[in-house]
Amino acid sequence: MLDSGTAPQPDDEVPYAGLTPECILDALESAGYLPDGRLLALNSYENRVWQVGIEDAAPVIAKFYRPGRWSDAAILEEHAFVQQLADAEIPAVPALGGAAGTLLTHAGFRFAVFPRCGGREPALDQRETREWLGRFIGRIHAVGAAAPYQSRPAIDPDTFGVAPRDYLLSHDCIPAELLAPWRAAVDLALDAVRRCYERAGAVRLLRLHGDCHRGNVLWIDEADARGRGAPGPHFVDFDDSRMGPAVQDLWMLLEGDRAAMQDQLADIVAGYEDFAEFDTRELWLVEALRTLRLLHYSAWLASRWRDPAFPAAFPWFGTARYWQDRILELREQIALMDEPPLWATA
Repeated sequence: MLDSGTAPQPDDEVPYAGLTPECILDALESAGYLPDGRLLALNSYENRVWQVGIEDAAPVIAKFYRPGRWSDAAILEEHAFVQQLADAEIPAVPALGGAAGTLLTHAGFRFAVFPRCGGREPALDQRETREWLGRFIGRIHAVGAAAPYQSRPAIDPDTFGVAPRDYLLSHDCIPAELLAPWRAAVDLALDAVRRCYERAGAVRLLRLHGDCHRGNVLWIDEADARGRGAPGPHFVDFDDSRMGPAVQDLWMLLEGDRAAMQDQLADIVAGYEDFAEFDTRELWLVEALRTLRLLHYSAWLASRWRDPAFPAAFPWFGTARYWQDRILELREQIALMDEPPLWATA
């Protein structure tokens, strides 16, 4: 996961100190499962996610939500959206529900249980794969456009740009000798972001995956021995789902130089438009959204620094070299945001 999905908030205490293996197993038992004692920690920093072995059944995935991040209503909105996708036969992975619903509590922690979904990263170098992904993202957005979120905010210059900048400044995260050039680069970058939004005009906001990079798409080549799982992409981890422009779920699948990204985008949109109309004005937002994500990422790391998992996983964060690289990165983004968007020269 690369960003937090909310305006950065400081951790006042170690958030998962009480989440011991015994607590995890007890939580699953409280939800009606019979754990067999096998636990496998999965790669997640914002939340804590475990694969839990179940007696005489397939393992399940237990997600323990970071305290204070999302409200109960916001989590349940996400669960409802993913269930709507599954009901429409879109391969998303919804939370398992029971008598207590999909959002459960134990020992002060909120958690949800999901079926395990295997798979590999999609082969984005293949045109057929890109078109296939585009078709399913188009279907996700067709459902997402049917109704707005009420409790989850939008991805926009304020939430992903201004709020992160203000957090980093107010918490003295930037080394004194780099504060002036960093602040100048951020201000110029936010001005360029606003110009991109002005060029795009009034684009439609809809419910998105929000963090649709290749790591959150599991590709299944064929059904397993029990006949589970349709071949193709399966979308997981809607934890960062928000309102936003459709292109937010497309640009993170692009990589390489400009020519390569234009070819990739053409294939994704070709599939996308089988199920939803794509507003090409949103192409002005690709580099703007990338810039906002970069700013938000720095603030996310800073706001989570009290969590012991973060210094261990990101030891380079906060060093002078880190902030020097961010300044250079922002300057590159400023230049890119004033170039014609993808497709303009295709």
